[in-house]
Amino acid sequence: MAQTGSVSQNRRPELARRQDVDWLRVLGMMMVFLFHGARFFDTGGWHVKSPRTSDGLQIVIIFVVQWMMPLFFILSGIGIYHALAHQRWPQYLVSRCQRLAVPLLFGIFVIIAPWQVYLERVSRNEYSGSFWRWYPHYFDGWYGLGGNFAWMGIHLWYLEFLFVFSLLTLPLFLYLQSAAGVHQLERLARFLARPGAIFLCALPLAAAEFLASIPAISESLFGNEGFGGWSTLPYLTLLILGYLLAAGPGLTDAMERHRHLGLITGAVTFILGYFLYQATESWTWLPRELMMSCLRGILCWSWLIAICGYAGRHLRFSNAFLKYANEAVLPFYILHQTIILTIGYYVLRLDTHLWIEYLIIALGSLVVIMALYEGLIRRINLLRFLFGMKMRRHPLPVPRPQPLPSA
Repeated sequence: MAQTGSVSQNRRPELARRQDVDWLRVLGMMMVFLFHGARFFDTGGWHVKSPRTSDGLQIVIIFVVQWMMPLFFILSGIGIYHALAHQRWPQYLVSRCQRLAVPLLFGIFVIIAPWQVYLERVSRNEYSGSFWRWYPHYFDGWYGLGGNFAWMGIHLWYLEFLFVFSLLTLPLFLYLQSAAGVHQLERLARFLARPGAIFLCALPLAAAEFLASIPAISESLFGNEGFGGWSTLPYLTLLILGYLLAAGPGLTDAMERHRHLGLITGAVTFILGYFLYQATESWTWLPRELMMSCLRGILCWSWLIAICGYAGRHLRFSNAFLKYANEAVLPFYILHQTIILTIGYYVLRLDTHLWIEYLIIALGSLVVIMALYEGLIRRINLLRFLFGMKMRRHPLPVPRPQPLPSA
């Protein structure tokens, strides 16, 4: 795989487009879509639940949680490296506001998040009445603390985290662009490019997971694992690791070389961790959390090595589908959970087989999301702006239904 070079103060390199990153972004979004469609039927809590649940599906959910959102923060770190490689920091901040803050605020205050909270309240018999009568109550208290106002945008928390992280890490990343920072990166990259050394990146991830488990932190927002199954500190660590992977010469190739070992290690660690979690419930806090944090750090990082390594080997190409899908990823993400919950809320009333309901929810949601994207969002500049897309100079015309031919 072509390896991105380091950035100096005087010269910014021409960076090749990372098609493997684009593919992982698109395929990862489809995994998130299928994952949220399955949340009606697992044994954990969610906004709307089916009376029909599956223990087997719950195991799949637990497995996917270990690497799904961590993958997105790794990809985001890689994306930040590429963004800062051809943008000055003021432009970078403006682009972060346009791509993250605008759709986040739109989702929080318009129908994306409020409708989901409304469906949750109705499905739990906490409210009866129309959405428009309920909407003023959306601003009563904070969601997650007994109220309704979704300060994190429900599933849009990723945009909120990424925006805040982008601000917090900017001084660090600007330093890493300096001559001294580049020198440190090259030394680190030479070490991590050695056989097996890339797995050592699991250590800071495990340390962040352990810190988040300390009672004083775990009981706060910073230790809350309601955001994709992980807490704030591991996500921040993964974002920085993603940047280092993109900036360090040879690290992308190191991920690729260790992809098979990453797959084996990830599979073994998941099985081991699953049974140890059940067997160590009576342990005291410190030994149990220390062991589980180490296992989870190794598990997550091993799967990321495998996923990124196989993508680097086999997804180094582009086509028309990838170009279309890559532009659609962010609007798809913003829409997907709201549409899934809406369709699922009504499909669950069919009272039929679990997998039939899941199939109807998945296919129906996909059709509605793509119809909204292709028919409206992609073609109207105001909607493109609100959904974090670049505006076109000449927007595509909105398709109009053709009249039926006369008999």
